[in-house]
Amino acid sequence: MKFRVSTWGEEVELKYGKAIRGYDTDSGPYRVFGTNGPVGWTGDSLTEGPGVILGRKGAYRGVHFSKEPFWVIDTAYYLEPKSSLNFRWLYYAAIASKLGEIDDGSPIPSTTRAAVRDVPLLVPSADVQDSIANVLGSLDDKIELNRRMNETLEAMARAIFRSWFVDFDPVRIKARGGDPTAELGLSPEIAALFPDSFQDSELGQIPQGWKASTVGKEFRLTMGQSPPGESYNSSGEGIPFYQGKTDYGWRFPERRLSCTAPTRFAEEGDTLVSVRAPVGALNVANERCCIGRGLAAIRHLSGSMSLTYYAMGELSDQFKVFEESGTVFGSITKQGFVGLPFVTPSLEVALAFNHLVGAIDLQIAANERESSTLAETRDYLLPRLLSGSLCAGAENA
Repeated sequence: MKFRVSTWGEEVELKYGKAIRGYDTDSGPYRVFGTNGPVGWTGDSLTEGPGVILGRKGAYRGVHFSKEPFWVIDTAYYLEPKSSLNFRWLYYAAIASKLGEIDDGSPIPSTTRAAVRDVPLLVPSADVQDSIANVLGSLDDKIELNRRMNETLEAMARAIFRSWFVDFDPVRIKARGGDPTAELGLSPEIAALFPDSFQDSELGQIPQGWKASTVGKEFRLTMGQSPPGESYNSSGEGIPFYQGKTDYGWRFPERRLSCTAPTRFAEEGDTLVSVRAPVGALNVANERCCIGRGLAAIRHLSGSMSLTYYAMGELSDQFKVFEESGTVFGSITKQGFVGLPFVTPSLEVALAFNHLVGAIDLQIAANERESSTLAETRDYLLPRLLSGSLCAGAENA
């Protein structure tokens, strides 16, 4: 396979993004990109898609791809080819060339046009560009599909939680003589678990037989505590260690550090709650791990992992109060955490929810595992395809 030896400066121009207001609150159809990726939406596009975005300022300057028209703010560039190039191949070539890691040495980390200009670039023929883009793009497309599927599945699960435990829909329907089986699609067995009337409580009207309580009385809570600094390592020695929100993935934390002297633990399936800003951000421990002072591990006393995760999500407004309380870190203490109000259902309803929604959560976990495997495959193939050491399936140029 033959490649044309070139440089980035010979093949593309780094175009500056433009400042724009309101992208963080706008709901327009076009993505707005900053130095670290998508930051909002706008009603106008700066350039047509597809396109490649390169961060310009900041400690982390990522490389991103957009299939659709988009806007780039002034902390990033977008790449404009000087000849006909496959944009998706260009995106993977930028990753392989580590353009997002180039630093010009200034006090504020930044990527300059001059720093990129002379970076070597191997340019294959158009058909090879297309083949590389198709191979790697198909993996990323599946990862993106899994992400969208998981967002839909989680929205479904949250809707069920709100219906049962916030709006009390099954109880309201039964109280007016309706049938939750017909109106909500509940099985007769599950519908029978809900009462048909309400009672007064300090938290307002709640289902008969349920009780107004607090997080501390209904959940097992472990506040994190950072182990000695010398016990941290990135070689995998000890057990996984998560310090805070920076270790979060979409649903499960991402391994970065391990610890040989753990002090506080989260068990597999515990919900991990960020106790520093952003207070209340959630992940789920997919293995036994050590947690630092930025996290807490929590689980309902029934053992219901799903109930715990979605219950913590419904406390977001109350967590926000602590984040905005004026403390140095914008944090919630154990005393504040355990005192949060919680309407606790009967054990039978809690277990029924865990059984029903647990199946959804298992599918989410399976999709995440598949995406992780696909990402590993992509990361293995990318440098080999871009260097020409592995053929993408096209005829040799």
